[in-house]
Amino acid sequence: MGHGELRREEEGTASARDGVIEYFDSHCHLTDTAFRDDREAVFRRAREAGVTRLTLIASSLDDALRAADLAVDREGVFSTVGVHPHAVGESRPDDLERIRGLATSKGSVVAIGETGLDYFYDNAPRAQQRASFDAQLALGFDLDLPVVVHAREADGDIAAALRNMPRGTRGVLHCFTGGDEAFAAAMDAGWYVSASGIASFKSFRASDLLREVPDDRILIETDSPYLAPVPLRGKRNEPANVVHVAAAVAGLLDRSIEEVARLTTQNACRFYGVVTA
Repeated sequence: MGHGELRREEEGTASARDGVIEYFDSHCHLTDTAFRDDREAVFRRAREAGVTRLTLIASSLDDALRAADLAVDREGVFSTVGVHPHAVGESRPDDLERIRGLATSKGSVVAIGETGLDYFYDNAPRAQQRASFDAQLALGFDLDLPVVVHAREADGDIAAALRNMPRGTRGVLHCFTGGDEAFAAAMDAGWYVSASGIASFKSFRASDLLREVPDDRILIETDSPYLAPVPLRGKRNEPANVVHVAAAVAGLLDRSIEEVARLTTQNACRFYGVVTA
C-alpha cells in the first residue's frame, strides 16, 4: 500500500449513520487478563454503546498475536503490533523483523505500537527504550503504517525522536497528558493527539494544549482496562466507556458530544486507514 492510501473497510461514512452516534475507541487493551472472564460481553457492550470501531493495542509480540486473533472476523475491530517501553528489556535481537512480519502478514494490523518512552517506571534502560522507539518509528515509515506512541516523563526525548524521525512518519501521542516539547514536535509533524479518561479528571492539566489540536487530528480512547473516566473512575475500564471520554472532551472544547464523536471517528478512520469517507 503506497503512502497516503487507505484501506477500505465498508461503504458509508465514518460518522453517525441513520441518526445514531458512532464512536471509535482508538486505543484499548482487550487482550488483558482483566477481561478473561467476560471479554465477549465487553465487545457486546461496546457495540450497544455505539462503539462501532476499536483498535486493540499490542504491548509485546505475544500480545500482538493475541490481539490479531481477537480481531479476526470481528467487524470494525483492528489491531497493532509493537513493543511497549515497559517490555523493551525483554526484547530479542530479531524483534524488529518479527514486528515487520506480523505487520505485513496479519490483515487486522493497522499500526505499529505501542512504542515510546516511559521514564516514570523506567522498566527498561533509557538508552534501550530510545533505540527501540527510533527503530519502530522508522519501521512505521517504511511500512506506511502510523505509530502509536506512549510518552511519560520523557518530554524532551520524545520531542527529539519526533524531530529526528524520517519525514512523513505518521503517528499519535496516545493518552495525552501534556508535555510542551513533545506536543510542539507532534504538531509540527502533523501528528494526532488522543484524549483518554484522564481528560475527565479534575487533575487534568493539558486542557489548553488539547484545545490547540486541529479538529482533524484529535482522537479519543479508553486505554482499557486502565484509566476509567468520571463517573466510573477507579473501576475497570472498557470500550463502552469511550462515550464518557467524548463527553469530557466535548466539555473541554465547548462542543457537542455528537460533534466530538463525529470528528474523532472520522479522524481515527483516517489515521488507521480503515475507511474512505
